[in-house]
Amino acid sequence: MAKLVNKGIVKAAGMMKMDNRINYFKVSPAALETIMESEKYVRKTSIDRKLKELIKIRVSQINGCSYCLNMHTKAAKKLKVSDEQINALEDWKAAGIFREEEQAALELAENMTLIAENGVSDALYTHVREYYNEKEYVELVMVILQINTWNRLSIAMGNHADV
Repeated sequence: MAKLVNKGIVKAAGMMKMDNRINYFKVSPAALETIMESEKYVRKTSIDRKLKELIKIRVSQINGCSYCLNMHTKAAKKLKVSDEQINALEDWKAAGIFREEEQAALELAENMTLIAENGVSDALYTHVREYYNEKEYVELVMVILQINTWNRLSIAMGNHADV
């Protein structure tokens, strides 16, 4: 059933007029079905929905993906994430408004997104694990991987934010 839903989403998206370089949903539906399977997993994780959106916004800021940044900022606002938190994400360390477990997740997100520069040290892993159990750690990693995948796909395909 889930495969049919994903295929339905991919097929519907393939018929949309997309203002980008390639309608990648139409050209390569099998590839997008795979990405949608990962998206389905990420949506069902136990990670707080607001935190997922904060992570998606921060990663999209780092990657310079205006399309995803716009989408996830809107989604965060629907979840009642404060403007203060959204606006503070670019300098979240200095902001002093994020809970320790949010800070740990944001640090992991930054380090994974800039993995060639920062890596994920044992110290960072241990710090994140102070707040998240093994399953939650894997879920955080999957959330971060997924938004990085969408960012890279969106940027490569020339998607732009609707403003």
